[in-house]
Amino acid sequence: MRIFLVETDGAGGMLHYAFQMAAALAGEGAEVTLVTGTHYELAGIEAPFRVEPRLRLWPAIEQPGAGKLPAPLHKVRRVWRGLRFALEWRRLGTYLLAERPDVVQFSTIRFPFQALTLRRLRRAGLRLTQVCHEFEPREARLGMIRRTNLRLAAAAYRTFEVMFFHGVGHRDRFTELFETPAAKVIIPMGNESLLAQLADGGGDRRAAYGLSPERPVVLFFGGLRPSKGLPDLLAAFSMLRERFDAALVVAGNPAGGFDVEGFRQLAVQLGVEADLVIDGRYLPLGEIGPLIRTASVVALPYRSGTASAALQAAYAFDRPVVVTDVGSLAEAVEEGETGFVVPPEDPAALAAAIEKVMSDPAVTASMGAAAGVAGRTRFGWEPIARTIIEIYRGTP
Repeated sequence: MRIFLVETDGAGGMLHYAFQMAAALAGEGAEVTLVTGTHYELAGIEAPFRVEPRLRLWPAIEQPGAGKLPAPLHKVRRVWRGLRFALEWRRLGTYLLAERPDVVQFSTIRFPFQALTLRRLRRAGLRLTQVCHEFEPREARLGMIRRTNLRLAAAAYRTFEVMFFHGVGHRDRFTELFETPAAKVIIPMGNESLLAQLADGGGDRRAAYGLSPERPVVLFFGGLRPSKGLPDLLAAFSMLRERFDAALVVAGNPAGGFDVEGFRQLAVQLGVEADLVIDGRYLPLGEIGPLIRTASVVALPYRSGTASAALQAAYAFDRPVVVTDVGSLAEAVEEGETGFVVPPEDPAALAAAIEKVMSDPAVTASMGAAAGVAGRTRFGWEPIARTIIEIYRGTP
């Protein structure tokens, strides 16, 4: 069976997911091709499948400061990128029609106009499916714009024969918004073990961040966005810091209009600036393992979202998590075993849960070990790939 995976991002978490999905499907005997952007960051990693970095798009990860443009220029860039994406998407359709794989599996739909090419492929007899990572904007938008975009996106979703979701809450929210004929299948969010094995620099980053070996560390990592709830984490940390010595590390590339300087000023107002480390880079793969090993616990205080690759990365390196109850995040946590779930935008509850994990080193270690086991078993890629292949073969 020939399966083509389309991931427009040539770098970042979406690409890492697609890489591991492609490897797992290939491991089940499929002939897999990953079609992605020309700024392909995993070129140095040998893949057990074919990679076609042919989409001539902009880098998926902006360099620090690259996204800060005056408002008029920002609008011009958005229009230019939309046109460029439309041209590349149309070119992708022509390529897929020439290749005619058995199944084309897509990722997130970013623009409503993508439906035009998807309909073209469907009319030509191609089987189209999707792993539906996200279907609502992460950041708040005006109600009318949001409703219009959702209505237009529905045309794209109606072209898919099967749609995969990473949890019941994730799927149910989608069905509230969209009526589609697709079979809606829940699969776990696959773990991050493969990339952890292929690109692990070893050790930790405590020395690099000026942290002592024994000091408890709360870690947030991933794209720094307003929707990630970082002010809530900072408020929680200020409560936590009153009770015992700890450090907070926030690592990731700012995006979506996140105000790093405003975040620093909030730390000053809360009196925790001396205990806060901000690493505002897109971290190379080789630094992800060392970063997570720096942590005692990984905190993901999202205000909105569906699932989290950061959670799976924490599990891959045996670290417990504290997450908020948004999307399907809670479904990935075994309460009191691999972590804790708290309400979103509730710093007091967040602080209390983090303290439960960190106050006793034996508890921290035990929960970390349980997280590692969950990552390797419950979120293993082999059963995920097997389920998908069986569905594609018509034998679920």
